[in-house]
Amino acid sequence: MGTRIYVGKLAYEATEDQLQKLFGQHGTVVSANIITDRESGQSKGFAFVEMEKDEEAQAAIKALDGSEVSGRNILVNVARPREDRGDRR
Repeated sequence: MGTRIYVGKLAYEATEDQLQKLFGQHGTVVSANIITDRESGQSKGFAFVEMEKDEEAQAAIKALDGSEVSGRNILVNVARPREDRGDRR
């Protein structure tokens, strides 16, 4: 399994295709998922990108953290494991 990367402070107009291309400059992108609101479908301003190799992920993090994308300086780091938030009904 590759390394999962958190990408924050994204412009709401950013697309998964843009993330694929941006991170693809540093290695093989397995997936790029922008997180959206369940009700409205609007982007929440963050995403997760999975890179095939750990060293590619580290290169992407180093190169892209703090860089400007669509007028915003993005935050890029290794994603933390998801916390169990219990039953959210």
